[in-house]
Amino acid sequence: MHAGIIRLSSAIVPCADHRTGLSTPGDPQLNNGLLYAITVLIWGSTWFAIEFQLGAVAPEVSVAYRYLGAAALLFIWCKYKGLSLTFHLKSHRWFALMGLFMFCLNYILAYRAQIHITSALSAIAFSAMLWMNILNARWFFGVRVGPRIYLGAALGVAGIVVLFGPRVGELSLTDDVLFGSVLAVTGALMASFGNMASQAAQRTRLPVMQSNAWSMLYGGLLTTAIALAQGHSFNFDLSAGYVISLVYLTIFGSVIAFGAYLTLLGRIGAHRAGYATVAFPVVALTLSMIFEDLALDGFIVTGFVLVLAGNLLVLRDR
Repeated sequence: MHAGIIRLSSAIVPCADHRTGLSTPGDPQLNNGLLYAITVLIWGSTWFAIEFQLGAVAPEVSVAYRYLGAAALLFIWCKYKGLSLTFHLKSHRWFALMGLFMFCLNYILAYRAQIHITSALSAIAFSAMLWMNILNARWFFGVRVGPRIYLGAALGVAGIVVLFGPRVGELSLTDDVLFGSVLAVTGALMASFGNMASQAAQRTRLPVMQSNAWSMLYGGLLTTAIALAQGHSFNFDLSAGYVISLVYLTIFGSVIAFGAYLTLLGRIGAHRAGYATVAFPVVALTLSMIFEDLALDGFIVTGFVLVLAGNLLVLRDR
């Protein structure tokens, strides 16, 4: 996977200006390859963390805890760095859209989906976001991609199907599985719309970190309103699994990973940054082989090769 980002990371790329949060050229520690690796590695590990969030606490409440906590951390960080948090009303419309699609509806649907389907089937469904980003980028921004992007996207999704196909094949197509699959695909669509809102916001020169702070706040508040409307109680699970996974999802899965991913999205476009949604299930499966004694077989090897080949085509396309 890292080989596919060598050319991408070799270009001159921006780094954050501490006063405005905008980008200035030349910081090698914030190159695109590193941002991509951070996104894939962290999100690849959050599959396990989400499993610990499902149980005693309603998914909507867990999502609200996650993003209200992430927003609080980002506001503190921005204040510490002296970044301005004052924006015009028009900017807040972008923040609200990002919060609604990316940090509210996307995760409510994703958490709900994993109640009904396995993480393997959820991975296949969510990988559709890559194609959604390609189509939405063309629809909203007129971005036309070359044949390498289409071929790379096809190889990546095919690799995910090969990787997880045997695990999904054991499932029967019940109403519950079908419902969970629809939730997962709809969640991917909401995430893609959030990607478009973020890309549009960055085109107006809105800085990523402050945008994320406001967007996560809006997302957390909207999720809280949905949870209250559904009659959920805001209880809390004090078990170690729930607390540790919530902290990990809040700090790493939200603050750090979204900061890296949305910065990357602004630089190379949603149609290419979206390949992370295909790559991070591969990380999740690798962790299963390391920690859960998942046996290496022909399906896994073939799937890895297909995803890597797609990675090379998408990220090296100019």
